[in-house]
Amino acid sequence: MILLRRLLGDVLRRQRQRQGRTLREVSSSARVSLGYLSEVERGQKEASSELLSAICDALDVRMSELMREVSDELALAELARSAAATPSEPVTTPVRPMLGSVSVAGVPPERVTIKAPAEAVDVVAA
Repeated sequence: MILLRRLLGDVLRRQRQRQGRTLREVSSSARVSLGYLSEVERGQKEASSELLSAICDALDVRMSELMREVSDELALAELARSAAATPSEPVTTPVRPMLGSVSVAGVPPERVTIKAPAEAVDVVAA
């Protein structure tokens, strides 16, 4: 099962780490307890829109950018899940509306590499 709160937490953690900031710094700036922010980053707590707004402000990141990255992560997770469920059939999924779709037809299902603008992500069929 793909958990949105876990994907969101992973993206928030990466944003914070890219800036070289600590949980303490961001929690203080966002006026959120350190423990709660930690639980959000680990995908253990659902963050309200107000909390997400405060964290985004503290990280100086637009919420739309955060959600776009979460959406991309979700698309990749769904692609991996589909590839694992039906490895013999071609899988086509939109990565971003402006990028069109990605097709893995004719590619061995054991390893599919999807190159995103920010990083390369390996999708491995289980």
